[in-house]
Amino acid sequence: MEERLQKIISRAGIASRRKAEEMIAAGRVTVDGTVVREPGTKADAASVRIAVDGKLLPREEQRVYFLLNKPKGYVSTAADERGRRTVLDLIPVKKTRIYPVGRLDQNTEGLLLLTNDGTLTQALLHPRFLVHKTYRAKVAGDLTPEALKKLRGGVELADGRTAPAEVRVYGTTDKGLNEVEVTLHEGRNRQVRRMFEAVGCDVRSLKRTRFAQLTLDGVKRGAYRPLTKAEVRELYRLVEKI
Repeated sequence: MEERLQKIISRAGIASRRKAEEMIAAGRVTVDGTVVREPGTKADAASVRIAVDGKLLPREEQRVYFLLNKPKGYVSTAADERGRRTVLDLIPVKKTRIYPVGRLDQNTEGLLLLTNDGTLTQALLHPRFLVHKTYRAKVAGDLTPEALKKLRGGVELADGRTAPAEVRVYGTTDKGLNEVEVTLHEGRNRQVRRMFEAVGCDVRSLKRTRFAQLTLDGVKRGAYRPLTKAEVRELYRLVEKI
């Protein structure tokens, strides 16, 4: 993934971004042997050789990005001390370590991103970027107008009041469960389940169907696919201030 040179230099610990811009303008930075003087220049640190004052920056690991349709029964961690199956068991990537972007609890299924791009991961999870996630749930209990008003406006949880959320009720199942869609931008632990618990309801099944612009279209349960370059660029666009 291409990034601004000053960001790459800063991440390598050479200088701050502002100082790196000055280095570039002064002609102290080369990309594959060619002097670059425009601070806005972008490069892929994993595929080119970048040098400052003739000293090469370490070549970065090739970044990879995957979209997984997580089934139930897997925990969203790189490893589990209790020996449970993890989402990494579903993506047999060699030579590089990848990590989930956030978590889905063991009994929640659906869209989960995994990558070795720590910068993007941190930004996507930061609440100030308002990256939206959508879930479909089957919920037991009485979803009264007052309960829906609380869910949409914010409910009090043990770790504070939730931000406003979009909540749509699509009907009921033959077992009398409410079919609900919830869209939010926070990412607290078990947040959707706890929100419904706070209004006296119980989530019986939960699936994340969307993360930012990404959906599960064409990805079967338990399967995965790499993100396209365009999809990665769009994720970076959402958090372009990083």
